[in-house]
Amino acid sequence: MNDIGDRFQQQTKYDPRNMPQGGLIRGAEPALYKEYPGAPKVELVAFEPASPMNLDRALRARKSIRNFQQSPVSKGRLSYLLWASTGIQRIDAGYEFRTAPSAGALYPIETYLIVNNVRNLDKGLYHYAVRGHHLEQLKQGDFAAAVAAAALGQSMCASAAVVFIWTAVFARCKWKYGQRAYRYIYLDAGHIAENLALAAVSLNLGTCEIGALYDDRVNAILDIDGTSESVVCMAVLGIPA
Repeated sequence: MNDIGDRFQQQTKYDPRNMPQGGLIRGAEPALYKEYPGAPKVELVAFEPASPMNLDRALRARKSIRNFQQSPVSKGRLSYLLWASTGIQRIDAGYEFRTAPSAGALYPIETYLIVNNVRNLDKGLYHYAVRGHHLEQLKQGDFAAAVAAAALGQSMCASAAVVFIWTAVFARCKWKYGQRAYRYIYLDAGHIAENLALAAVSLNLGTCEIGALYDDRVNAILDIDGTSESVVCMAVLGIPA
């Protein structure tokens, strides 16, 4: 087990002498969107930054923030951050492309939120429904302590206004890329996390990405199986202290 990462890297290489054979099975691809049709829906208001920040300034200002004010983030800002990180950017030839790139445009990453302190939004667990740009309320209540414990005790998860949790629905990417899909899944999550970080800076908010977590504890909070879908990484967001 100690060399599993090394073996994965070697065994998922592309080699012109030994490329995967066979075509894609059309009609067998997994759905591009995960939805919770029975969950209460929370509409997200349209939001445009009053003073847009250019990319150069955002890049120079971005840094990891771990200490936050106990002040709420507005629902409008949260709406913009969800769109900026992984929302639908354009429709081209009937296909819905998003703000972050994805291998094969398969979009295996799902976004969940632990809401601790958002104005006019109950504390609880939510799922971002990308296609409709709204939230689905999965659980109501205070999950600050639980998510902090699941992140190896990192207290910033409890003090942040929102904790973003990104999971992967592995079959979406494996349908096309097989075991090499895992390389692309982690890249996809990184693209989304960086989108969030830069968009947050542009709104004078702070983020910190989190890779240190107890996978199954986070999965248990989300009620996912950890096999067909599992947490990949997280990020905290709030108003810097």
